[in-house]
Amino acid sequence: MAELLRLEGLRSGYGQAVVVQGVDLQLAEGESLALLGRNGTGKTTLLDTLVGVTRRHAGRIVLGGRDITALPPHARAAAGIGWVPQERNIFRSLTVAENLSAVARPGPWTLSRVYEMFPRLAERRANMGNQLSGGEQQMLAVARALVLNPRLLLLDEPLEGLAPIIVKELLDSIAGVVRDEGMSAIIVEQNPRLILPITARAVVLDRGAIVHEGFSAELLADRERLDRWLAVSANAVQERM
Repeated sequence: MAELLRLEGLRSGYGQAVVVQGVDLQLAEGESLALLGRNGTGKTTLLDTLVGVTRRHAGRIVLGGRDITALPPHARAAAGIGWVPQERNIFRSLTVAENLSAVARPGPWTLSRVYEMFPRLAERRANMGNQLSGGEQQMLAVARALVLNPRLLLLDEPLEGLAPIIVKELLDSIAGVVRDEGMSAIIVEQNPRLILPITARAVVLDRGAIVHEGFSAELLADRERLDRWLAVSANAVQERM
């Protein structure tokens, strides 16, 4: 597969504080990556750096052969980065339909297609963003990223704080996008047992540096490493499932 994303010696953070410490990483076209680590290890900062909302101290970001290191966030979105942050960032004073149509770009992911993926949004297309439940707002945030028709989808803890039935529904949808549709994606998730089964590769961060990189299936089967790096015991259950 052709290379889509390359990070070279990336160091970034907020102000003078360096959080991401010299990360080198490659992602191929159509490849999905689980970005794992305990709280405070730099996962969100790494995604924020790809989007362009942190301070870069060193390194390069190359997307599809183009150096986007110096581009502002809106230009990175135009270059093909779709982002679902923890805060969701939907327009709460606009309807569901307006949230989607305001950002939609030509491509295979249309409004009708995301309505088919998320029937709840189709039913509530006339509702304002602030009239949606937390799970529905998260579905809308994912749908907004998809109708941008990005080359790379970034999801920052998309399952956090959701009811189990919504977690399953949203996880199935994400799996369909990254595993069945083959969209390139980097997904941050606190529960590795939820996200490793639907991604191809996994990276574990510790103190802003990569301490493990490999196939998701192999990490999922390695209970000792899961417990050491991610505090997942051998008998851990998928609580949100």
